[in-house]
Amino acid sequence: MVEETNKKYITSLLDKGMRVDGRALDKYRDITIEYGISSKSAEGSARVTIGETVVVAGVKFEVGNPFPDKPDMGTIIVNAELLPLSSPEFESGPPAAQSIELARVVDRGIRESKALDFKKLCIKPGEKVWLIFIDIYPLNDAGNLFDAAALAAFAAVKDARFPKYDESLDKVVYDERTDKKLPLANLPVACTVIKVNGKMIVDPSTEEEASMDARLTVASLDNGNICAMQKGGVKPLSAADVASMVDLALEKSKELRKLL
Repeated sequence: MVEETNKKYITSLLDKGMRVDGRALDKYRDITIEYGISSKSAEGSARVTIGETVVVAGVKFEVGNPFPDKPDMGTIIVNAELLPLSSPEFESGPPAAQSIELARVVDRGIRESKALDFKKLCIKPGEKVWLIFIDIYPLNDAGNLFDAAALAAFAAVKDARFPKYDESLDKVVYDERTDKKLPLANLPVACTVIKVNGKMIVDPSTEEEASMDARLTVASLDNGNICAMQKGGVKPLSAADVASMVDLALEKSKELRKLL
């Protein structure tokens, strides 16, 4: 009953072009990005704040074996852990569907954009490659974890520096950080648009997310090329809906990219 009342209130405001916190439908909350927040325990790290939503991400390097079908390529492994301290909706235990989806959206944004040259992560073809682990931890969920997690992950990747690798000992010397950065051609940016009773909005709060009909997260490059999309929510989207949401996401991505 309470949720239904909240949805009616939110939709009545949206019909007037308003939101609960006074923002315009296409307006983000204040965003801050901090680099190198955990330089001693991670090779790259960042904290992103969007309004009251806070997400941290860390990057760790390991040396491992390549996949048999890609003997000269390293890879990324993205994990997201939804900590109970960040929301009463999250519980301890095995990864829930929401955390798996969050990790996959971030992974696909980086992987499908070809922003990171996996071939340059090869140490010895068929034997040794760099494995890049990207771990995402929401500290407070006040809505729009997808965009916050993507920004935090991309920022941590940008911040990362290779540790020293001693080939004679086949050992990573984590205490000795080099100046070598990850081979990035560019950085993708993800923007999420949700549909609530026919209205399209960006950067939803938790209350707006609870009222949404559908969600579309669009990862794109600075030239406007789309590299990944993820649809969420229980209701379908028409072709016209998708076109409108993509146009809005691409426009707002320009603002997000400037922050990186």
